[in-house]
Formats: sequence, structure tokens, C-alpha cells
Amino acid sequence: MNTQTPLPAHPYFAQALLEWYPRHRRDLPWRHTRDPYAIWLSEVILQQTRVKQGLPYYLDFVTTYPTVHDLAAAPEEEVLRHWQGLGYYSRARNMHHTAQQVVREYGGQFPNNYAELLKLRGVGQYTAAAIASFAFGEKVAVLDGNVFRVLSRVFGITADIAAPASRKEFQLLANQLIPAEAPDEFNQAVMEFGAIQCTPVNPDCLFCPLQRECYAFQHGMVNQLPVKTKAKASRTRYFHYLVLRHGDTVYMRRRGPKDIWHGLYDFALTETETPELSALEVLDTLEALGGQVATNRAEEPVQALRHVLSHQKVEARFHSIWLESPLPDSVITTSGLAPYTAAQTEELPKPIMIANYINNRLNKN
Repeated sequence: MNTQTPLPAHPYFAQALLEWYPRHRRDLPWRHTRDPYAIWLSEVILQQTRVKQGLPYYLDFVTTYPTVHDLAAAPEEEVLRHWQGLGYYSRARNMHHTAQQVVREYGGQFPNNYAELLKLRGVGQYTAAAIASFAFGEKVAVLDGNVFRVLSRVFGITADIAAPASRKEFQLLANQLIPAEAPDEFNQAVMEFGAIQCTPVNPDCLFCPLQRECYAFQHGMVNQLPVKTKAKASRTRYFHYLVLRHGDTVYMRRRGPKDIWHGLYDFALTETETPELSALEVLDTLEALGGQVATNRAEEPVQALRHVLSHQKVEARFHSIWLESPLPDSVITTSGLAPYTAAQTEELPKPIMIANYINNRLNKN
């Protein structure tokens, strides 16, 4: 199947979407503002996140950090704690750094054009186009997964949307279609159309205003477009957490860079190639940490909890171990582990799997 040359701009496309949008759009708070800070927050939060999941986080962030100055001044751990549960924590760290960059280099005012917005850390072509059009009315087309899907189906584009080279083809078409008099409304409309009308599975073709012009519908290719190569199979990692406890404290540590969950807190960890870790190996690991088991308080390990990330799966078991005495100061210095009370663990930024374990198991014992 050959890639088709993008068709010339057709006025029916923008007209149909601009008529459809006011009748069907969802009432979302970031659609009632021209504030680039609020728009930027919404775009960062909604990357790889559904609106239903992201909305409470957006409301929390704009309430906790009403200005970019507030966000820039916040400690990173606090920002990560508010982000907890959204995943892709590099987005939160980039967001925090970008806020500091806007304050430091732009006096707390977001750049007012696409080219300058691209200079901000973590702001790519899509986010820059969204802010430029929604906040400043610049005629620059957004291109996200929803837009790829709509354009591919309506205009019969069979280029692989996962291939970087295909972006130019889609961007060229999108730039031809966007009307100069309503770039913000058009961008919102085409994304919303892909989100609730031209959906990935079971799109509402029967009541689609573009049905007659849609290449995919007319040629029976709705389920074949867009073309996207499958991602590589994810690998499975086996985490064995030693949940070390003494008195009313539990030992946790901050994860380092160059791995998942950088900057978040978890427990002492042993990673293995297989799902099992014998009791003897658990004791050897504990001994290496300088800990001694309180034999009168033995507990069975929690069965594996699974957490699926973009390119890997984590199977974790939690081995709850009561200590006879606190860990030596020398071990705390070298291992990064430190004792926290239940209240303190609530305030630490944690992977959602760790947060769930603490809420469902640790704080109930």
C-alpha cells in the first residue's frame, strides 16, 4: 500500500469540525483560559494520560501552584508527591525545571510564539503548538495521536505514524487545513473529534459529519488506519522489596538516576532474573544491610504486585521484616535507607505500587 500525497486543503474539513465542536466539546477548565501557564500545565499532565485521570491532577496543581513562580519555588520532592500516580515521572521533573527556566530566563512570562516556546525544556512541537495557538492565537497546527488518526482516516494517508519521517507529511497537511481566523478553535476541534468521535476502536462513523469525504469509511479501511508499527515487547523485571520495620518506623530510600522512578521513594530492593527469592537469600540480603530479624514477628511475603510501564513490567514481592534493633548509622549512610513514620511516608513521593502497598498493607498492620 503506497502512501498517498496529501490532498490540497479542503474547506469542508475545517468547516465541519468548527460546526461540530461547539455542540460536542467537553467542558474542561483549561478551555476557559488564555493563560499560557494553565494551558501548559494541562498539556504536560494530559500527555499519555486520559482526561478523566488527569483532571484531578490539573485542579490540584493550579490550586497548589497558582502561578509559574509558585511551581518554580517548590521543592522537587513536593512536586513529585503531587504527581504521584500519573506515571512517567520525567514529565514532572521536566515541568518543574521548565517553570524555573521561565522564571529565570523569561521573568516569569511564557514566550508568546511557537519558535520561542520550543526553547523551553521538555516542550516539544506538539506542546509548543498547543500553547502558541490556544494562548496567543498563532496559526500553527497541533499534531498528537488524535490528529494523526483523524487525518490518516479522512485523507487516506497510509504512512506509518510511528515513523519520525511521517511527521512531516502529516504536519504539512495539518498546516494547510488550519484556518487563519480560528487556529485555536480548529486545533481544539480536531483533537476533540479524535478523542470522542473518530476514536481508535469503534469510531462513531454513522453520525460522522465527515463520512462522505472520509477515505477510510468510503474504502472500508477504518480499522486499518492509521498505520502504526507495534512497539517492541516489554521485558519483565522482578523486584523483591525488604520492608524493614522497627517500632513505629519503616526504612525507605530515594531512588537514584538512570532507572525508573528516579527521585521517588521505595524500600530496600533486590532485583532478580526469576520471580523467586529464597528465604535464605532474603536473610543474606538483610545481613548485608546490618539488620537482624525479630524472630517473634515473622510475616509471609505479599504475593506479586504488577506494575506495567511503557517498555517494561515490574513484578514485585514485598517481604515484611521486623528488626530486632534499628539499622546501624553506618548502614544508613551507605545504603541510603532512613527510618520514616507512617505520617512521614504519606508525604514522600512514591511509585503508585509502593503507595498502594503502604496504604493497603503497611498502615493496616
